[in-house]
Amino acid sequence: MKISHYFEFEDHVTGGIHESVVHQRKMLDGLDLQYTTVPTLDADVFHCNLMGPRSAWYARRAHSRGIPVVANTHVTAEDFGDSFRFTNALAKPLKPYLERAYGLADALVCPSAYNQRLIETYTDAPTTVISNGVDREKLGGFESLTEEYRDRYNLEPPVVFLVGHVIKRKGLETFVELARRLPELDFAWFGPLDLSLKGRETTALIENSPDNCTFTGFIDDIRGAFAAGDIFCFPTHEENEGIALLEAMTAGKPLLVRDIETFSWLEDGTDCLKVSESGVAGFEAALQRLEDPTVRNRLGANAAKRSEDFSLESVANQYQSLYSRVT
Repeated sequence: MKISHYFEFEDHVTGGIHESVVHQRKMLDGLDLQYTTVPTLDADVFHCNLMGPRSAWYARRAHSRGIPVVANTHVTAEDFGDSFRFTNALAKPLKPYLERAYGLADALVCPSAYNQRLIETYTDAPTTVISNGVDREKLGGFESLTEEYRDRYNLEPPVVFLVGHVIKRKGLETFVELARRLPELDFAWFGPLDLSLKGRETTALIENSPDNCTFTGFIDDIRGAFAAGDIFCFPTHEENEGIALLEAMTAGKPLLVRDIETFSWLEDGTDCLKVSESGVAGFEAALQRLEDPTVRNRLGANAAKRSEDFSLESVANQYQSLYSRVT
């Protein structure tokens, strides 16, 4: 079987979508499936990871030749807003475009049950839930970097941290306000800033954050974030899955998340702590509870055990089954 595994805008898109594609190609290598990263109709399956105009063009022609089309639903109008400059304005016209584009697929791959329910309001194309997975090998040896990264950013444990692009949708306002309310704790957000791409409100939140709130920008070794951090605080308002959250679980870090539908599979008080209140007070109380190392250790150990369900080996088998089913 030959797969045309295409990632439109591959040289420009970063973050979770990019990581998901890296994971998929690592899985394809492990499955010993033949694939190319260029769009081609000389394949048994056309698999597109970002349904841009070129992907849609190839998808239509694949159909005319009887080649099944698989597409990942990484992008929704719902999670497009509050990200970068102009994304709020683009979110509204994005939905009808995605409805048409996703409708071209013979099989849609949704990273979570929440994303699947959302996508089923876009199109009647068949959907399958397959996690983005977590690359456990990528995090190997992260503990050895603890002292280096804490010294680099002047962090004292327990460190409240987050990993990923610094965008408003991921709970930036809550993160900064928590740091302001809890000056005895250090907060660190590891990930690209890209201030030129952000609106003024986002930029102001970053620039006016308190001294105990550090924005590191891009770091060369992501293991350093999980080495330096102690409590993974993820107050995101909208998420399709969250690879960084899966990585934090794999690293045995206790999770503090907003109680949104995406995280319905996590059990409050066992795998994580969830905050249902719309304001900051609930997060503040939960962090004070997590200052107890006994609570952190228990939640972190449970999260690590749960993360085993998302290994690339497990996810790879699901992709292989999907490819076999559509051909």
